[in-house]
Amino acid sequence: MLRSLGEPARSFGRALRHRARKALCVAEATSDAHPGSRSLDGQRGSAVVEFTFLATLLLVPLIYFVVTIGQIQGASFGVVGAADQAAKVFVTQSDPAGAKLAAEQSVVVALADYGHTPEQATVQITCDQENCLASGASVTVTVGLDVPLPMVPFGDTLHLSASRLTASATQIVGRFQ
Repeated sequence: MLRSLGEPARSFGRALRHRARKALCVAEATSDAHPGSRSLDGQRGSAVVEFTFLATLLLVPLIYFVVTIGQIQGASFGVVGAADQAAKVFVTQSDPAGAKLAAEQSVVVALADYGHTPEQATVQITCDQENCLASGASVTVTVGLDVPLPMVPFGDTLHLSASRLTASATQIVGRFQ
């Protein structure tokens, strides 16, 4: 009984192999019949060259755009942090001249952490009272920053910037100093 089940399976396998050989022969005959199919052999490798050229042409501006956006995003973090820190430093000082100097120095340090120079930044300090360090006075520090375009030769002399960012922070002078 087992032998009778095995015999049809073997004959089916033989028939399947025969059909596969026949299909292979037909495929080889049709490829030889078309003379244009051989001309594609001379084109081998050109797709790689075209892809490399187009990828370079499209990816370089895309990568530059991503780097520029990253510079602007990092600078925005730096400007916000610098304004906040400068306002906090200003209200903790005892004399107005020293407070202004300390606030400007804190802006320089905060922006240097993000890779920006003091020449790129501006600091403006305003108060709502005549005496900026009087109890209850509101002090607002506004920091502006010109973000230069990355990787531009002679960018400093041409004064090319990607963006101008500003941030403000307000602190109130405490009652007890």
